[in-house]
Amino acid sequence: MRVTIAGAGSVGRSVARELLENGHEVLLIDRDPAAIKKQSVAKAEWLLADACEVTSLEEAGLHECQVVIAATGDDKVNLVVSLLAKTEYGVPRTVARVNNPKNEWMFDEAWGVDVAVSMPRLMTALVEEAVSVGDLVRIFTFQQSNTDMLELTLPGDSPTVGSRVGDIPWPRDTALVAIIREGRPIAPSADDPLEAGDELLFVAAPDMGPALEELLAPHAR
Repeated sequence: MRVTIAGAGSVGRSVARELLENGHEVLLIDRDPAAIKKQSVAKAEWLLADACEVTSLEEAGLHECQVVIAATGDDKVNLVVSLLAKTEYGVPRTVARVNNPKNEWMFDEAWGVDVAVSMPRLMTALVEEAVSVGDLVRIFTFQQSNTDMLELTLPGDSPTVGSRVGDIPWPRDTALVAIIREGRPIAPSADDPLEAGDELLFVAAPDMGPALEELLAPHAR
């Protein structure tokens, strides 16, 4: 898969390294000469250019990319890059970094954004996930499908402890996608019992959070 990343700061470079390790082709674009640190991600391609200009995107060969990641520290730039990638080049998948939570409402299909990643919200979610048991935490939202990734650590007094996954009356429009137990991810089957301390990951419709909390941790409400 070929991926273009607009923004060669610490976030863009970190994402590039991960993608390269997973066998993908990566091009990093930045208009700041100081950001072009080729030795920091030696296996990536580099382009000194303004990703908001069509001529730059032509030079980057965006028509050959499967994914464009707008990872700059400027929300306006990330929106413009996403819109151009989607409308001018038909890039199948766009991912945009949200720097200011107040701007999250703009990062949707109207601006060509398939997936919005809010850095402040993600940090908050990770902190909440680390310290809370029995509280539902929204990790992030899939903009294209309008669904949420949710996490809940099962408290010891949950009525579902010991129940088989297939016997639990899950709320509608809710899918249990993973159980993390003692640091090990488990793909849940109908016969798997839930245990106290299990970290449960769900993909669910936006309004299903209260029903999940009521089912899994009613005493925490």
